[in-house]
Amino acid sequence: MAAQTGAALLLVGLLPYNLLVPEGDIVYSQRQVWKDPNNVLTSWDPTLVNPCTWFHVTCNLTTPDLGNAGISGTLIPQLGQLKNLQYLELYANNMSGSIPTTLGNLTLLISLDLYNNHLTGVIPSSLGAVGTQRFLRLHGNKLAGGILASLGRLMKLVELELQENTLTGTVPLEVLSLVLVGDLTELNVVQNNLAGTVKSSTQRVATVIQDTLKTTL
Repeated sequence: MAAQTGAALLLVGLLPYNLLVPEGDIVYSQRQVWKDPNNVLTSWDPTLVNPCTWFHVTCNLTTPDLGNAGISGTLIPQLGQLKNLQYLELYANNMSGSIPTTLGNLTLLISLDLYNNHLTGVIPSSLGAVGTQRFLRLHGNKLAGGILASLGRLMKLVELELQENTLTGTVPLEVLSLVLVGDLTELNVVQNNLAGTVKSSTQRVATVIQDTLKTTL
């Protein structure tokens, strides 16, 4: 199926029904820095009175998806001003650059799916402030640095997928504790540069996936 037909809705809860003009300006600013070879965003016309009519932008609460659409470019910091954003689904594209720290301002965010792109830099510690988040999937990028203890504040997190990056250090105890005191059922950190391994005997944990123990001769 062509990328254009496979791409449905980008942002859930992005805009209130009575759209504020600044929010529409932010969305259009993001579109301006993206390359869109499949023309999935051609309806994003700033001259329209109401951007709720733009294709891939919804003013109700339905499921979003702009994955595998061939879009490339960076994520602008202004995305953090979209207070009603609940889902940001940009997986399997050609996104580059870093993850904006301002995404930590999205207090209604449920799912952040940026996996299988070309993102670099570190995982922002500010993401630990998004207490509503249930799915954080950043795997298949080129993210570096460590897994931050601040992610251990995400008590509602169900899936944390950080595999196939270049992360270093160890998995913080604060994050591991989410399988006991939070809702975390899958933690995947394989194919990074992490030291050691983790195991858990609790039956509550569905999956904790990490590379086998690394030893020094």
